[in-house]
Amino acid sequence: MDFHPRPEAGTAKPWAFPAPERGELDNGLTVLRCHRPGQQVVAVEINLDAPLEAEPAALEGVATIMARAFNEGTDKHSAEEFAAELERCGATMDAHADHPGVRVSLEVPVSRLPKGLALLADALRAPAFADGEIERLVRNRLDEIPHESANPARRAAKELSRQLFPADSRMSRPRQGSEETVAAIDAAAVRAFYEKHVRPATGTVVVVGDLTGTDLDALLTDTLGAWTGDTAEPRPVPPVTADDTGRVVIVDRPGAVQTQLLIGRIGPDRHDRVWAAQILGTYCLGGTLTSRLDRVLREEKGYTYGVRSFAQVLRSAPDGTGAAMLAISGSVDTPNTGPALDDLWKVLRTLAEGGLTDAERDTAVQNLVGVAPLKYETAAAVAGTLADQVEQHLQDDFQAQLYRRLAETGTVEATAAVVSAFPADRLVTILVGDAAQIEEPVRALGIGEVTVVSG
Repeated sequence: MDFHPRPEAGTAKPWAFPAPERGELDNGLTVLRCHRPGQQVVAVEINLDAPLEAEPAALEGVATIMARAFNEGTDKHSAEEFAAELERCGATMDAHADHPGVRVSLEVPVSRLPKGLALLADALRAPAFADGEIERLVRNRLDEIPHESANPARRAAKELSRQLFPADSRMSRPRQGSEETVAAIDAAAVRAFYEKHVRPATGTVVVVGDLTGTDLDALLTDTLGAWTGDTAEPRPVPPVTADDTGRVVIVDRPGAVQTQLLIGRIGPDRHDRVWAAQILGTYCLGGTLTSRLDRVLREEKGYTYGVRSFAQVLRSAPDGTGAAMLAISGSVDTPNTGPALDDLWKVLRTLAEGGLTDAERDTAVQNLVGVAPLKYETAAAVAGTLADQVEQHLQDDFQAQLYRRLAETGTVEATAAVVSAFPADRLVTILVGDAAQIEEPVRALGIGEVTVVSG
């Protein structure tokens, strides 16, 4: 029997995160474009300088309602007509609000890009904000809140924010508003927030896809270029402060068969030179199934299906005074909550005493850097990262430089960064579970003062 010769691997092609081209429309809207041959679905991301801290205190959640209302009709189309027009051109449009601002996303086949950009421009230029649509969005949001409170992971995140940040900080309260504040939102409030904070001069549009034969300058001028608005002074970004005194808060859920855990504090964001080492060390600690936390809590002890550690940027400022949430999350069965936390703290202490191994560091670099070309195969992935860089006041080549820094980071540096990120005595631990069963075992661990709150 004759066999074909075994295929040989070819020479790996060098890869770097795509570099965008910058420009600006006459109305002040900043433009980042990135030509990606073969990407026939174009991704568009728009950053709007409408942060959560700009919401009136009595109307928190108004940014979320506004974002959701962008595709609920314009001066040209009703909500139903707008949805039908998006569908006709094969486009999807979404928007959400977060601490840095509002993000609007569009994906559309390149052949329908003119129509897609026209619809997007209409949504930003002249949103309808019809009374009936806003009332429906408010009702929907009010219906979501009880479900979020019932979700252990969401409840843990809400409690961690409340515990970490001062009561007068917007970060201490739900991002999408509380029942009281959302219920007070009406169309007039949404329009007022829009008129005060949404304008092209403080926005950025990112366009990524195969732009061969596309006169993007003309398209943008005819669509988003028709969006008008006055200029605005740069918004001051307040410093992020937090209390990471080691303590435990149990959110009581009588009868719960599992305990949801979320352990966190704040730390440096991407402007800090320690970021690459922090990402590498955090990945070694709990970034994948083979990381230390999973090896002990999942493979050796069988307490959990998985525990992860991560760093998530909360808000950044041009002067580098932003912050990231550093956290460990997962769930364990109720009877083993105490032993699982005990072993988790042993992992942290062992890491501080003995450090990471070269093998752990090498595997993490291979996983983080090696997967990058696959991670950014789609236009949407590239556009999202470029928009994140804009939102966080980073240089356009930040992501490309990050992979270089990850590859250059040594074991000692990664160890120092992760130990600094997760000091065993400076972590706020949130446990959502049955307090009657877990309170005493957790107190016995001595990892901080224990408080029980209602679920």
